[in-house]
Amino acid sequence: MKLVIIKYNAGNIQSVLYALERLNVVPLVSDEPEEIRSADKVIFPGVGEASTTMRYLRNTGLHSLIPTLRQPVLGICLGMQLMCSYSEENDTHCLNIFDERVRRFKTEDPAFKIPHIGWNTLEELSGPLFQGIEEPAYAYFVHSYYVELGPHTIARTPYIQPFSAALHKGNFYATQFHPEKSGKAGATLLQNFLNL
Repeated sequence: MKLVIIKYNAGNIQSVLYALERLNVVPLVSDEPEEIRSADKVIFPGVGEASTTMRYLRNTGLHSLIPTLRQPVLGICLGMQLMCSYSEENDTHCLNIFDERVRRFKTEDPAFKIPHIGWNTLEELSGPLFQGIEEPAYAYFVHSYYVELGPHTIARTPYIQPFSAALHKGNFYATQFHPEKSGKAGATLLQNFLNL
């Protein structure tokens, strides 16, 4: 199986590489369109800021490539947010794979810190990514922006208000949490993605 991790300016690539190596998979890290297009599976990770990253994707042509991919694609964290239609982070128009909006967490309650960092529950799990993962599952999050609940939500997490912890539409899957840092549940999810 040829697995490609998309290389771009918002990476969390090293920890994803380590997690896949623990599953005995050696991916290729590439920004070459033909390498990405010919992969059996594609991972679109991300840690960073939305507008800068979208500008980079447009400058390299990856913004038009990613939505046309036909194999299973997994977006992680910022990767998931960029797969949505719009982000409030610096008024950014994104890839529009999911017709969902990305909002900034807002609260006056001192019990809730922003960014949302650490372990939290995954609830109302559905679809093949979560096969064999029992509720309540726990996953690791680091984010100040969230995707609203919508028709593509396949897992939710409560923090300030419930938000989409994972999305699915056709061959596109995405998680707001970091499966590569989420212990057994995260490893199971990555294996389920590899098995698609």
